[in-house]
Amino acid sequence: MIHVSQPAPLFTDVTAYHNGEFHQVNLKDYRGKWLVFFFYPRDFTFICPTELKGFATHRAEFAKLNAEVLAASTDSEWSHKKWFEADLPEVDYPVLADVTHEVSKAYDVYNEAEGLAERGLFIIDPEGMVRYALVSAGSVGRSMKETLRVLEALQTGERCPMEWEPGEKTLGSA
Repeated sequence: MIHVSQPAPLFTDVTAYHNGEFHQVNLKDYRGKWLVFFFYPRDFTFICPTELKGFATHRAEFAKLNAEVLAASTDSEWSHKKWFEADLPEVDYPVLADVTHEVSKAYDVYNEAEGLAERGLFIIDPEGMVRYALVSAGSVGRSMKETLRVLEALQTGERCPMEWEPGEKTLGSA
């Protein structure tokens, strides 16, 4: 089970589709940067492309915050390639092909009955610690604005009240 303020579950040599190519990805590749790691249920669906496009649209904002974006689903790298080349050319971050379901299970988002990953979102700090975890029903898309807000709040290292926005006063050191 995922626990906030604990090390993120490691994964090594998982095949990813990225900008027309396949390559191996390891969690350790992201050390030294913040990582916004999200799972989505399936390729060729209705809500998933809205999120994948949303993360791509906000890539520059994540980069300004020293954050990388990484996605994962239980579909194969070949499914990713077909879908992304045909319908999602703007997605310019790696997408893991978790065909063994090991990563989905390690992050506690695997739905055994459906054989897919639920919508999970994890913000991992530069030292590899989970700082934020959210899992929701497959029928509800995530908010990029909220993801960016939470990332910025975490990066302050301070207590941030409800509805806190970047630039507003915090409640002091955590």
